[in-house]
Amino acid sequence: MAKKNALGRGLGALIENSEEVRRPRPSASIMEIDINQIEVNPWQPRSRFDEERLQELSMSIQSVGIVQPLTLRKIGEHRYQIIAGERRFRASKLAGLTKVPAYVREAEDDLMLEMALVENIQREDLDPIEVAISYQRLMEECKLTQESMSDRVGKKRSTISNYLRLLKLPAEIQLGLREKQISMGHARALINVEDPARQLAIFGQTIKEDLSVRKVEALVRDLDKQLEPQAPKAPVGEDNNEAYSALRHQLSSFFKTNIQFSRDPKGKGKIVIPFRSDEELEQIVAILDKVKS
Repeated sequence: MAKKNALGRGLGALIENSEEVRRPRPSASIMEIDINQIEVNPWQPRSRFDEERLQELSMSIQSVGIVQPLTLRKIGEHRYQIIAGERRFRASKLAGLTKVPAYVREAEDDLMLEMALVENIQREDLDPIEVAISYQRLMEECKLTQESMSDRVGKKRSTISNYLRLLKLPAEIQLGLREKQISMGHARALINVEDPARQLAIFGQTIKEDLSVRKVEALVRDLDKQLEPQAPKAPVGEDNNEAYSALRHQLSSFFKTNIQFSRDPKGKGKIVIPFRSDEELEQIVAILDKVKS
């Protein structure tokens, strides 16, 4: 038999206005809702729930009740839909509860989607691909930029960018990441390989030989060296090598990194801005943003 509910606080990261949650309006006060009147959120980003963790949460609920109320919206007479808290809802059903504490809010579908995505990113142990999909949906369906998402979920923009890049990996590698065959570190190393066939080859080798992240990073660096084109010799009679050298030096000083600058005899070339960490990438992006503005 479930013990008396121990209703807790701490919904601050649930929606855009944490003060509103800590001091809910009368329309958002805690109510006891019949569990059979609640249905799940069709926009829930989590597609799988860990049964063992659900059982653990269920036992905790049987012992101390639901510490954090669900957040629901009313969709009809005695009918409610989950905005946030599906894992708690599922565990409560396993625990045999007939009623659950909840905040009942009014929310349009687009706001409900945003609230559910942000809440899950912050509070659930999503796998990296589920997090990436949630970020992608916030951008596409809720029209949020990476900068606004950074404010909502409290993550650096470079972190969000790294998650979004995971969705460019071949499906086999994404599945391997979801099933924990490889880690986020392995995946981030593989992202730097442009050829999908080579990505899959290194992915297969990683699983077969149980390679560490550092070993995979070393493989990728070795591959980059093999594929790196040799700098072409300057055309005979070209008299502006000194000017190109000065420009490279100027750019390197501006971006605070060793700029790679090459140009072929026909005048075509490229400028590469290398970085060694998320922090350096963030600095480069900040400089580019400043220039753009």
